[in-house]
Formats: sequence, C-alpha cells, structure tokens
Amino acid sequence: MKIGILGGGQLGRMLLQAGINYVVETYILENDEHCPSAHLCHHFTKGDIRDYDTVYNFGKQLDAITIEIESVNVDALEQLQREGVRVYPNPAALRIIKNKINQKQFYKHHDIPTSEFKITYQLSDLLSHENFLPAVHKLGEGGYDGKGVQLLREGADLEKGFDQPSVLEKMVQIQKEIAVIVAVNDNRETTIYPPAEMVFDTRYNLLDYQLSPARLEKEVFWKVEAIALKVVRELKSPGIFAVELFVDIKNDVLVNEIAPRVHNSGHHTIEGNYCSQYDMLWRILLQLPLGNTVAIQPSALVNIVGEEGYTGKAIYSGLNKVLALNNVFVHLYGKTQTKPGRKMGHVTVLGNDYTELTHTAHKVKNILQVVSESF
Repeated sequence: MKIGILGGGQLGRMLLQAGINYVVETYILENDEHCPSAHLCHHFTKGDIRDYDTVYNFGKQLDAITIEIESVNVDALEQLQREGVRVYPNPAALRIIKNKINQKQFYKHHDIPTSEFKITYQLSDLLSHENFLPAVHKLGEGGYDGKGVQLLREGADLEKGFDQPSVLEKMVQIQKEIAVIVAVNDNRETTIYPPAEMVFDTRYNLLDYQLSPARLEKEVFWKVEAIALKVVRELKSPGIFAVELFVDIKNDVLVNEIAPRVHNSGHHTIEGNYCSQYDMLWRILLQLPLGNTVAIQPSALVNIVGEEGYTGKAIYSGLNKVLALNNVFVHLYGKTQTKPGRKMGHVTVLGNDYTELTHTAHKVKNILQVVSESF
C-alpha cells in the first residue's frame, strides 16, 4: 500500500519509524530536503504542502494520505478524496480544525463546553472588547507552538492583538491542562488513550513536560473522557485526534483546542503504552484493528528545546548523563540547527511513583540542553 504524509517534521519522522513494522511504501511531501523525515521515507518529494497542484499531483498516486501539520491545501485533499484516495482526517474535519474561529463555532453548535469567546476580524474589533479581559487572543489560522497567541490582561495590552481574523477567548482559572488522544477507524470505532497532564513553558507557551496517566478525581476523569469522545465523534472523521482540555478551579471541563493528527502530548505512548499513537495511526491508515491504549507504566515527557541565546549548529550538552539514567528514553529529531524555543527532541521517563517521575523530568530538563557552537 502507498501511504503519503504531508509534512516532514518530527511527527512525520516518528510516524515513519513506526511504519517500519508494516509492509508499506511511504511518501513524504515537504519543502525542506533536509527535514527530519527526508531520509526515512521510501520516496521524498520537495514541494509546498499549501499549493493545490503540488498536493494533488503528490496524492493522486497514493492509496491513502495523512498530515503532520494543519497548514495544508484542503481543496486538493477534497479532490483526491473524490477520486478515491483515502484522506485522514477527512477534509471537512480539517477545515473545522485548522481555523480556530471554525473550531470555537463548532463547539458552540454541538454544545461542547468551551471558554467564552468573541470573534474579531481586525484590531478595531478587539478594541471594543476591553470589558471582556483578561482574555487570550488567537490567530484564526497560522498559529502553532505558542506562535499566534497573545495574553491580554488589561486594556493596555490590546495593541498587542492581531489585526486579522482571530478568536478572543475568556481567560479561565485553570487547575490542570489535560490532553487526550482519540483514535477513530473507517468503521467509526473509537479508542482513547489515558489522559495526560500538561505543564507549559511560559517563555514559549509550549509543552514543557507532562505526566500520564493524569492524576484526576474519578468524576473529572469521566468528564474528560466523555467530552473528548463527543468532540471527535461530532467531527465524523477517521484518524488520530488530540483534544486539549482545561479543568478549572470548579472541576468543570472545557475544550481548549483539537489537533487532527499525532501530537506532542502523545509522544510518551512510544514507550509508555502498549500501542503508540504512531502505531495506532498506521493501523488506521492500513485498515487494521485498533491497538491497545493501556499504559504499561506511568510516564513523564520532557520537551527538549533550543536554549535561549543560542542559534546555529546544535550541540546536545549533557546527553551522556541523561542516557545513563534508568528508564529514560531519548528521542532526537535530527535537526542540525538550533534556535531559542525550537523543538529539538523529547525524553520519556517511566516509573510508578509520580513524585519520582516529576523529579527525574526536572533533572533531565536541567541536564540536557541544546546549545550551539556560536551565538
């Protein structure tokens, strides 16, 4: 079977690594021939995943196609689907998810709990919502890994907002941030991974480390699972979906965002669960039975990002010390160039004691640093 992936970053790389276990011919479309996925696929095509003709011509030779980033040409995917190529997720779901305005309206339409929000189309719209603060302003499209997000706490912050279509979300008093990976096959059968508890790096507004399974009261756990499943079922699409949720100080559960693909919050499943999110996506793409999502052991996940003040050829300081630790698994993404906040790898830690897991996660974060020869 011929399977294509739009995008060649670290998510594609880890998907290709899992695909080695199957009889499959892999294709990557990416603008950078030195991307993390380039040397792991059978066929690499250099091209723009946002261009209609490029995506269409790439996909028409395939049995199925998936994505590792949302900024792809959906029109081309719709045409490919009409011509019989299986697309994961389906283009209709992708249109909803890739635009945060559409996402929030989708939640409202389907009575899915989410934070209050206002739609703004230009900066002048934002200026009329000072009484809605504190709030978070998010670009409708194009934001990722903390980019395209502004925290607006008071009127003086409004000028930092975006002068293009965006969502203004009421700030929530958060107790915990949770991510749930949900898998759906072509028969609409679903399976769900144990929730992960996320802790964010406030410098870059991206995941710092997480613990899984999340420590939640039973009633909150049930709410998290039920809401995540409702979100994905209402999308009516096969694929892998990451549902990010807030648990507020009243133990209410609100949906923050969805990602229509394998996700940073599911990296730990490679070692921590019987079937990883990457293996699960291959099962869906190849129309095989869904896998076992049960956790083998609790895990901590640490993102390894470029250190502040360093740009250039990457040097992994402290790598040997981290590799000497017990039950610690290092994944480097093959990126030769570092810059502040760039995701360069991750580390998974396994263990049964959550206090020890957190301690080891912090130890890894302090020891393993990505610097450069020049800065």
